[in-house]
Amino acid sequence: MSWPGELHVQEVAPRYDGYRSFDYLEPQVDYKVFELAPQLGRVPEHDLGLTDEQRARASRLLREHVAISLHEHPKILPADVSQLRDYNRTGRNSFGFEGLARSGMTAVFDNFMNGTGCVTSEHAWKWDDVIYDIGLRFADVAKQDYVVVATTLEQILAAKREGRLALVAGLEAATMIENELDRIDILYGFGVRQMGIAYSQANMLGSGLSERVDGGLTHFGRRAVDRMNKLGIAIDVSHSGDRTSLEVVEASRVPVFITHAGARAVWDTPRMKSDEVIRACAERGGVIGIEAAPHTTLSAAHPHHSIESVMDHFTYCVDLVGIDHVAFGPDTNFGDHVGLHDSFTQHLAIGQAHGAVDHPRVPYVSGMENPAECFSNIAGWLVKHGYSDDEIAKVIGGNIIRVLQEVW
Repeated sequence: MSWPGELHVQEVAPRYDGYRSFDYLEPQVDYKVFELAPQLGRVPEHDLGLTDEQRARASRLLREHVAISLHEHPKILPADVSQLRDYNRTGRNSFGFEGLARSGMTAVFDNFMNGTGCVTSEHAWKWDDVIYDIGLRFADVAKQDYVVVATTLEQILAAKREGRLALVAGLEAATMIENELDRIDILYGFGVRQMGIAYSQANMLGSGLSERVDGGLTHFGRRAVDRMNKLGIAIDVSHSGDRTSLEVVEASRVPVFITHAGARAVWDTPRMKSDEVIRACAERGGVIGIEAAPHTTLSAAHPHHSIESVMDHFTYCVDLVGIDHVAFGPDTNFGDHVGLHDSFTQHLAIGQAHGAVDHPRVPYVSGMENPAECFSNIAGWLVKHGYSDDEIAKVIGGNIIRVLQEVW
């Protein structure tokens, strides 16, 4: 399948052999089948206005350098998003092998269902649901040869050399550990290598960004940070409140990630991070991954959410803390992401997180709609705007590698 005109996705990875999720099972006998959204071509391509030379350079950079998404949900949603709850209740989400094989990425931090996991409960973040989610994904991945689960930096680099895609298991919050510290070790044993402190709601560790009062990192939270440091689990504060975020950065002995967010100075909502938090993260060696989920990283200059809005946050953060501390965590999936938000708005506390700022609604984020296209378009945008090869190599993956060298 070829894509005329604008850079949208890369050539299919030679290592990918066409495997689709659960090919090792018998549909409708071993598992319930849902009609799924297409992984490629669901929405029109975004026109970056690149020349042939710029497109070629962007593709070369993705071939030559390690490209890592710090935060994705690379599952495939049902074509009818109203079926999402029934789909998630099975615990068995199809993974976008086909789309990822055209992404140009070396590694993806996969955050599974997370706040939409409802296998045993409508309220997500349950221990059993998380284990279902991880285990079924890893079983699927084990039955093919292109995607490999990575638990070390060397395995990510080996995936690059071998033409594979590394999957790093991540969780947006530690809510499912409840008050059981050893569950962190169990998750590490299952392969989890990155975990958030709190989602939008508070938990035993600290406050989420939707709480009216941020109580900061709890005593238990400090013990959890210490345990994650000892194990080598990267810590994320994307959905934590400002005070909690700052106290996590201070408590951690190694750099901390903001895996998927933007700058509040560009778009003033709780979901974005204050200059103080972004600076504190960077000063301790950490990195912010720029978010692209619908209706998050908007800007006054580009209120209709698109790659241009996203890159307004990128350029602001680069100016604020330097190019060594900025990367990308687009937070995308295959299917109707806006419909997903609408289906889980209460559980995800989206209204509180996004505040009361008026903005135009879009059906999708043009240029950053799914994991197949994000890094092609990011690289193309950076090329078009005059960034050097070294600068592009840093923000598409090099900065993340530097942090993982310290954390893992």
